[in-house]
Amino acid sequence: KLPLRPPQPPPLAPAPHLVAAMKSFALLSIALVGAPGLAAEVSPIGKVLEMLSGLQAKILKEGENAQKVYAEYAEWCEDRARDLGHEIKTGKAEVESLQAVIAEETATQESLNTKIDELSGGIATDEADLKAATHIREKEHEDFVAAEAELVETVDMLGRAIGILEREMAKGGAAMLQVQNAAGITQALTAMVDSSLMTSTDASKLAAFVQSAQGASDDSEEPNAPAAAVYEGHSGDIISTLEGLKDKAEEQLDDARKTETNNLHTFQRLKQSLEDEIKFGNQDLTKAKKGLAESAETKSKADGEFQATSKDLAEDVEAKAHLHQACMTKAQDFEAETNSRGEELKALAEAKKVIQENTGGAEGISYGLNQVSLLQTARSRLSSGMDLANLEAVRLVRGLAMREKSPALAQLAQRLSAAMRSGAADPFGKVKGLISDMIDRLEAEAEQDASHKAYCDKELGETEEKKADKEADINKQTTRIDQMSSKSSMLKEEVAQLQADLAALAKAQAEMDALREKEHTLFVSSKADMEQGLKGVKLALKVLNEYYAKEGKAHTAASGAGSSIIGLLE
Repeated sequence: KLPLRPPQPPPLAPAPHLVAAMKSFALLSIALVGAPGLAAEVSPIGKVLEMLSGLQAKILKEGENAQKVYAEYAEWCEDRARDLGHEIKTGKAEVESLQAVIAEETATQESLNTKIDELSGGIATDEADLKAATHIREKEHEDFVAAEAELVETVDMLGRAIGILEREMAKGGAAMLQVQNAAGITQALTAMVDSSLMTSTDASKLAAFVQSAQGASDDSEEPNAPAAAVYEGHSGDIISTLEGLKDKAEEQLDDARKTETNNLHTFQRLKQSLEDEIKFGNQDLTKAKKGLAESAETKSKADGEFQATSKDLAEDVEAKAHLHQACMTKAQDFEAETNSRGEELKALAEAKKVIQENTGGAEGISYGLNQVSLLQTARSRLSSGMDLANLEAVRLVRGLAMREKSPALAQLAQRLSAAMRSGAADPFGKVKGLISDMIDRLEAEAEQDASHKAYCDKELGETEEKKADKEADINKQTTRIDQMSSKSSMLKEEVAQLQADLAALAKAQAEMDALREKEHTLFVSSKADMEQGLKGVKLALKVLNEYYAKEGKAHTAASGAGSSIIGLLE
């Protein structure tokens, strides 16, 4: 950034006004010492006019130099104001851009947090479903293994039983006759056990299988039909019955194996589907978490840049305000100096005009200072080059006192003026001593000012260091405030969303209450009809059940239709 003010003098140097004062006193001393020698060579009036002209030229030169310095300063003010304006405009644009980035990243983080919650819930659900499906599949497989082993053993036992019966029938022994006379397959198995043709364990297992098969047959056959095992037993074809049971057992074994294969394929498809969902869900979750981290980093970086840019913008605005004040003060001071310089030139021109008009032809007369009469001295104090030198000395001291605002220099100017009016032969003899004393005193003050400035610089450095620490604490607390404000805004948004959700729930509850009220009204209006209809259905069921329950009626052909009607009514 450009400096607010032009470069200042280096530290520990004497004050500029003291240096200027000492230089002015040195020049004044030289003027006071060398002035008397000029009076004898030039006409006093001519010398006065010449010195007035020189003084006018000097003032004009000072005015030109002051105008040049002010022009440079004004140009610096314009450049500095233009640069600060550009920096302020750029800073405002950067602040707006960073605010937009922060808002965008905040919205992105909210969206990603919602997505992460949804993905996490979906993955957890899929994992639970996969675990439950795996448990069910393991139970199904265990049941299949047990059923398969039992059916394989049953088929083996039936095969062995058939082989034994065929072998015994070929022999035609008494044991076989007992088996053929059995009333059913169960009695036949008992006879085989008694004849030591089969172990009791195998007979018990076969009997259980026969009962299971007979129960399944009863469910599929028509009512009042005789059992297949009993019918085959009366026919004497025990072997055919056992072969039918073996075929049935093998069919059940095939069905069980097919069911196991289908269940395995179904589970594998479900498992693959759930594993794919979990895999892609984890990929999306990782991507969402990565995006959330990147968004948080971007937002944090934007927050830091926003704080720094806002601080720089505030400093630029403050610097522009100080610059405007400093430049306006300088312009006012320059205008005052210009007006004062114009008034001085006007006074010198008037004095020069008065001298030229009142001296007449005396300018062409050559005489020394000793020829000036008392009347001329009384008429004008500027009767010699010495008087003009004295006047220049007084003006120089008075101007220096006004410029530096020094009471001591103003008092010295008064003493010089009083000494000049006294008319003494050497009016500045005593004043020279005073000037020497004042130069010594100013040098001493310059040394004191340098020591005081060193102390001030030390205190100022410590103060600036403390100020920097305080500003760092302020920035830290400001950052915390901004973070808390951001969190508060997020909580307010969540509260607003929850309130909106509550309003939606209340509206949905009201709609459900209204719908339930309509349903209740419809139920009340339809209840009597429904009760009447139910009463009629019960009565019809009673009549049909009583009719079909009678004995000795020729209703066998209509029993199936009657059962269907009763089922529908029930």
